[in-house]
Amino acid sequence: MTSQKLTLVEKIATRYATSLGPGAVARCGTFVMIRPRHIMTHDNTGAVMPKFRQMAGDSKERPAKVRDPRQPVFAIDHDIQNLTPENLGKYAKIEQFARAQGIDFFPAGTGIAHQIMIEQGYVVPGAMVVGSDSHSNIYGGLSALGTPVVRTDAASVWATGETWWQVPPVAKVTFRGHLRPGVVGKDVIIALCGLFSHDEVLNHAVEFVDGDGGIAAMSIDERLSIANMTTEWGALAGVFPFDATLLDWLLARADALADGDKIATSHGGYTRADVEGWWQSRREFAADPDAIYAIELELDLGTIVPHVAGPNDVRTITSLPEIEAKGIRIHKAWLMSCVNGRYADLVAAADVVRGKRVAPGVEFYLAAASATIERKARESGVWKTLTDAGAIELPPGCGTCIGLGKGLIRKGEVGISSTNRNFEGRMGDREGLVYLASPAVVAASAIAGQIASPYRFSAEAIRWSTRTIELKQPEVGAVEVIDGFPPVVRGRALLLDRDHLNTDGIFAGKHTYNDSITPAEMARVLFENYDPSFATTARPGDIIVSGRNFGTGSSREQAATALKHFGIPCVVATSFSETYKRNAFNNGFVVFECPEFVEYLRSLLAGATEATRIGPEITIDYRASSIRCGDRTFPFAPLSPVAQELVVAGGAEAVVSRRIAAQSH
Repeated sequence: MTSQKLTLVEKIATRYATSLGPGAVARCGTFVMIRPRHIMTHDNTGAVMPKFRQMAGDSKERPAKVRDPRQPVFAIDHDIQNLTPENLGKYAKIEQFARAQGIDFFPAGTGIAHQIMIEQGYVVPGAMVVGSDSHSNIYGGLSALGTPVVRTDAASVWATGETWWQVPPVAKVTFRGHLRPGVVGKDVIIALCGLFSHDEVLNHAVEFVDGDGGIAAMSIDERLSIANMTTEWGALAGVFPFDATLLDWLLARADALADGDKIATSHGGYTRADVEGWWQSRREFAADPDAIYAIELELDLGTIVPHVAGPNDVRTITSLPEIEAKGIRIHKAWLMSCVNGRYADLVAAADVVRGKRVAPGVEFYLAAASATIERKARESGVWKTLTDAGAIELPPGCGTCIGLGKGLIRKGEVGISSTNRNFEGRMGDREGLVYLASPAVVAASAIAGQIASPYRFSAEAIRWSTRTIELKQPEVGAVEVIDGFPPVVRGRALLLDRDHLNTDGIFAGKHTYNDSITPAEMARVLFENYDPSFATTARPGDIIVSGRNFGTGSSREQAATALKHFGIPCVVATSFSETYKRNAFNNGFVVFECPEFVEYLRSLLAGATEATRIGPEITIDYRASSIRCGDRTFPFAPLSPVAQELVVAGGAEAVVSRRIAAQSH
């Protein structure tokens, strides 16, 4: 492909880029147009459809057609316990649209979208597969570049086959040693989130490298769990190598698809011949030996003991022996999700509960990641072992993990979950406490009635190291303010003094799939999981100021559009989740980083204790790329013409519509 030394992520991005000239490569920082192999949407397909129609100029006389029906995959999974006529009607419209366009559609009850993408053969090594969901990172477990996009991007891909993407910095994570018995992939990613909790990989793509056979000994299920939760670690992707272990899994999966596992569909799947061909070309699925990384981390797998994350925070971790000694009583336990609802997870939990009963006062909820997995668990007796112990069955889908359906946490309750996220208010009441752990620990806790270990582990220090490489960043020259973009904005600064303020805190998950919610209603529930009094404290024109990694978590665009509907002109933060930033500009909303101003405002308002602290009036000068506060001035990086164009147009939807219209004339 090129004599230049590339990371695996750069190689895959180069392969799927459509905007590069001859011999050019997609380096870190490069803006490229990409044509992904597939784009997955789930319940949010209903919100993408009107965006697509608007972009493509849909009319009765000339109905809009998806450019390449082989690209999209629709899989209904989030709100499947909601049997109201409104929700069922939405699902019916999605299915009708899929049939009319010739797109693969998987109805409610088939399983979680990510698991379907993996099971049904849409994800393959070396492919770029994107999804309108923050956990699209999971595809990296199969050595694909899986990364989230947002709803507007999904509509753009439907309409044009392409969307824009900026190649992120790439982190190299080397695993040394081997996992001890009883330690699983979930324990590894919880350890990574807790050990490297200072944004070491924020907005990076992570490449996992095998130091001495530890990855080779990991099952694909374990790799999928780790890749999935690189999202919670702050990364945009988490990619594992294409090795002999993955080869064997792909061959077995090809056989299973040929033997009847494949659901009636025309665009997914692969054969043994396909897999063997990829294996022969495996050098294309590996980073070059001298590739340059932004940061290099190393972790000794042999020193990991199970940890529990929380409460209500993925980055706060406690070793299992230490937290077990605290005797923390629980009310709920959950065995489910795209991170830990696969067959091996159900087996691990069944081994713990066999012949026992769930403790009095504990509700233990069970959902497989797909109907295929549930069927296998039923046939093997694993499912009966879990239900005989008292597990409460739920359909294969997201449900409780996103705060929808049965089994939500209530005020004052404590729960432990095998899901990937325990943000405040995500799984129910914001005053409930949720911990994260592996399936075996969740099962043992359900039986004990308190956070408990299924096996004996000795607490010891985990060995790890880090090395940061200074990458040369391109100089950013002065950027002119384009016509229609406001050169100056003035308003009160409102300090929301929290790092990692997540999208559940900004716009609660329970409102996300209410397609009938109005802009005014969205504005009223803004920040209700972070500060229920925000709507009465704030006023239109106020400027939000916050800390590191603002907008982490789910890829819901409402966490940006609700701010816009409230009348907030912009958000200033120390740093942003790249997905949140993408959502913001794709919807014509301004966000930018100015760490020095954030720290100044924090010191200025240090005596205040409110969740939303009212600060002084500030002036943002986009021509000078500076913030003025009193007699102080704080510079920030100029907004690019691309970002300004999106804001002036009102978002990517309008920009793409104009381009399509121009091409048709």
